[in-house]
Amino acid sequence: MKASEAQIVALIPRLRRYARVLLRGDTIAADDLVQDCLERALDRLGRWRPGTDLRAWLFTIMHNLYVNQVRRAGAAPRFVALPEQYDEPAGAARAERCTELDELQRAINSLSDQQREILVLVSLEGLRYREVAAVLGVPEGTVMSRLSRARQQLRTLLEEDEPHRLRRVK
Repeated sequence: MKASEAQIVALIPRLRRYARVLLRGDTIAADDLVQDCLERALDRLGRWRPGTDLRAWLFTIMHNLYVNQVRRAGAAPRFVALPEQYDEPAGAARAERCTELDELQRAINSLSDQQREILVLVSLEGLRYREVAAVLGVPEGTVMSRLSRARQQLRTLLEEDEPHRLRRVK
């Protein structure tokens, strides 16, 4: 295995996470998207310029595949992923943590596709604004404004849920 192929293999978990966000938690469709991305990347590995950010190149491929998939389908996916089942028994702390994660996932899923994608690329994947702009093919200012709106909308959504939550009193 070449060094560049080994780097690609090391990035698979990040590609899976990005695909799951794009497809709103549908793990089967996300795995298919990752497979398509890897296939295309390996076929076109000669086009990647060593010294450039391989991660951003792979995210660009995945983004373009996703856009093409949505375009072919005629509209963005209209399904909602069912919550994952937890195998371990949930204690009070674990149950609260799971509830918080579920609320966060619902809030993230309620963002527009553009906002959700930028939020994940910047906040989870650690790409710079310039890199996200290159991945998505938009100006850097657009990345900053969409990210700002996404963060504000998340704050608003999560604060709306806060008063309704029960707190444990010691």
